[in-house]
Amino acid sequence: MSLKLLWFVSSQSNLGFLHHGNRSLPCPNLLFQHRAGKGKNQRWKPHFCSSRTHAPGSEGLRRSKVKVTVVSTMAATSSAGEIAMSSEEKVYNVVLKQAALVNKQLRSPRVDVVVPGDLSLLNEAYDRCGEICAEYAKTFYLGTLLMTPERRRAIWAIYVWCRRTDELVDGPNAPHITPTALDRWESRLEDLFNGRPFDMLDAALANTVNKFPVDIQPFKDMIEGMRMDLRKSRYKNFDELYLYCYYVAGTVGLMSVPVMGIAPESLASTESVYNAALALGIANQLTNILRDVGEDAQRGRIYLPQDELAQEGLSDEDIFSGKVTDKWRNFMKKQIKRARMLFHEAEKGIKELNVSSRWPVSASLMLYKQILDEIEANDYNNFTKRAYVSKAKKLIALPVAYVRSLVAPSTIRSSHRN
Repeated sequence: MSLKLLWFVSSQSNLGFLHHGNRSLPCPNLLFQHRAGKGKNQRWKPHFCSSRTHAPGSEGLRRSKVKVTVVSTMAATSSAGEIAMSSEEKVYNVVLKQAALVNKQLRSPRVDVVVPGDLSLLNEAYDRCGEICAEYAKTFYLGTLLMTPERRRAIWAIYVWCRRTDELVDGPNAPHITPTALDRWESRLEDLFNGRPFDMLDAALANTVNKFPVDIQPFKDMIEGMRMDLRKSRYKNFDELYLYCYYVAGTVGLMSVPVMGIAPESLASTESVYNAALALGIANQLTNILRDVGEDAQRGRIYLPQDELAQEGLSDEDIFSGKVTDKWRNFMKKQIKRARMLFHEAEKGIKELNVSSRWPVSASLMLYKQILDEIEANDYNNFTKRAYVSKAKKLIALPVAYVRSLVAPSTIRSSHRN
């Protein structure tokens, strides 16, 4: 494991729509097309919600409140009358909450961060975060060098916390990690958000969340993803897998958008930018999963929708045997198509970010998309061949990503805006 959007789905289309007034935003059908016909007792209901948007001429996150009717946020009602919320609905509600919290957090008084030792050590802590980022995410690190110093350091601090969290279940001490250990890690997270960091790396993040309107919920959700890794090795359907992908990767987008900022000239809604960031995180994680099928199988894990495997006539035994068949190729083509749809949605949001923040995001998206190309080039053999992007292709991608990052943000008002 490494380090959005709800859809009203037409039965004859791969697109859903988010409606406001006389306008509609097209969105990819990612979930409900797989749930159609799942049960005779299910019916769909519309959901109404509110969001916050950007005040014209202001930088960062949107502050003007508007009401949004999300036709695609629907709940399945069982014969007993109980409403079962889908994973996409749960995540979408988090998006709405993050957008709504921005204005409140900007007005809220900040707590003083108590740094262990001398306050001058804070710069050293940020520098160490930068070194870790440079070591484990070279391409992304290079992109962050174009960001303002304050944004750059904050992104490094977030990256390091995410990496340390991921290492709990994927690192050398993973066999010894228990749910209790994750509970302690979450308590430590709460302490740093309250200005009481445990060590210098925590202090860098504590300082970051003190400067930017970053909410604790995405961080807690990532820890929940680690808990899932401890107790779960199969996913019945994409609804379950989607929630896992949000926890371990989509959360990074929610953490990062407040730091990266939105271009002051952008007229896109905050919600749409968050959705794009989530789409990128989900797409990246799906790509990781498709790349690492063989490695995960060796650990007894299958991060693939069981129902979709069954639809292609595949089973766990086929994954463990590691044979590339026509059934496997057909299955992989559909999974890659889904990931690419998400990357396409993510691309729309990059140009809405602050101009100094676009390059690392654009480069990350380009390189991850190329992993999908490499899987195809390997004839879908992700059992014994690891798809990777060569250094030469990475070097080519960097200037291309930079040029793309210069594209001006939307000058058309989002359908969520008054």
